[in-house]
Amino acid sequence: MMFLSNFLSNLTLSRGKAFIWDSKIKNLKIISNFSCLDLDLLIGIERQKKTIYDNTKNFAEGNFTNNALLWGSRGNGKSSLIKSVFYEINRKNKNLKLIQLNKNNIFDIEIIYEKYANLKNYNFIIFIDDLSFEKIDSDYKIIKSTLDGSIQNQPKNIVLYVTSNRRHLMPRDMIENERSSAIHTDESVEEKISLSDRFGLWIGFHNISKNEFVKIIFKYCEKFNLPFNENTEKESIKWSLQRGNRTGRSAWQFIINHAAENNKKIDF
Repeated sequence: MMFLSNFLSNLTLSRGKAFIWDSKIKNLKIISNFSCLDLDLLIGIERQKKTIYDNTKNFAEGNFTNNALLWGSRGNGKSSLIKSVFYEINRKNKNLKLIQLNKNNIFDIEIIYEKYANLKNYNFIIFIDDLSFEKIDSDYKIIKSTLDGSIQNQPKNIVLYVTSNRRHLMPRDMIENERSSAIHTDESVEEKISLSDRFGLWIGFHNISKNEFVKIIFKYCEKFNLPFNENTEKESIKWSLQRGNRTGRSAWQFIINHAAENNKKIDF
């Protein structure tokens, strides 16, 4: 039975590079239209890029590797970086696979371990996007126990890459309230933040500078053969001001609009 299960798993994995975990059937589905940005288009996050690239390369080569928590404000390239780094390394190492696990199906992580830990010829990145907890309730405690325990017992051929807008996976005021109200303050706070401490890498993302934002616009224009001039620069800055942020996401949204205005098609 184990032989048949491994055979079917290998057959599925050989047909794709990136997958999404389907909680209903407790199995993988191939992401047939997997797409990502070129690594050189991810501007303003050079340190983060090098850290996650080196970690992933080390993992793909079969070495012990840190789990990674990519945290910070939305739209600054956390998810894009994971996908782009994976794609780049997978081009050279086809045995590296990406499994996207919806945060609502996080309880299935133990099932994934059981199914793929014995496939020693493959290495898996489990990617959980936008994980955070709004309040400490029974669900939080169950999820924390599940993920915390899984990190301690995970197979060598599986690594976790998680993105969150919060460094400790929960709002700051939850931690502060705990400090002010708990009888045994240190122990209680430590229990709340211990999950994030299980990630060997904490990689922070912050809003980029105006110069970096314009550089992203220029690189996109160069990549997609779009016009870039003084007016493009002014309009892109105006675009970011109207949205109240300068992020990779808002730069990409500007490029989509810029391409439409110039009757150009973006294809990657």
